[in-house]
Amino acid sequence: MNPVIALPMSMLAQSGAPAVMAGPTLAHYLFISAAMFALGLIGFLTRRNLIVMFLCTELMFQAAGIALIAFSRFHLNHTGETFVIFVLTVAAAEAAMALALVVLLFRRRESLDADTWDEMSG
Repeated sequence: MNPVIALPMSMLAQSGAPAVMAGPTLAHYLFISAAMFALGLIGFLTRRNLIVMFLCTELMFQAAGIALIAFSRFHLNHTGETFVIFVLTVAAAEAAMALALVVLLFRRRESLDADTWDEMSG
C-alpha cells in the first residue's frame, strides 16, 4: 500500500504532496477563453440585431484578453497584460463608435435589424 494515500487528509497537505484539486491551471483559463470566444462568434454570426452583434464582439475581445493574461501569468512576464490594456482601449473605442452608429441607424429607419441595412446607398 502506498503510504501517502494511507495518511489522513490533514497530514497529506503537510507532507508536501499536491492537493487533490490543486486549482485552476493554464488549460482551464484557455478553455474558458475558447468557450467565450466561440459563444461570441456564434452570436455574431447568428443574431441580426446590431446591439447584440456589438456585444458579441465585446465578448470576443474579453476572451482574447483572458487568454493573453493566462499566457502572461504562465510565462511570468507582463507582455500579455500590456497587450490587454491595448485590447481594452480598442474595445472601448469600438463600443463608443458602435453606440453612435446604432443611434444614427435607429433614427433613420427605426430598426436595428442588420438585414434592413444590407443594401447601403452611396
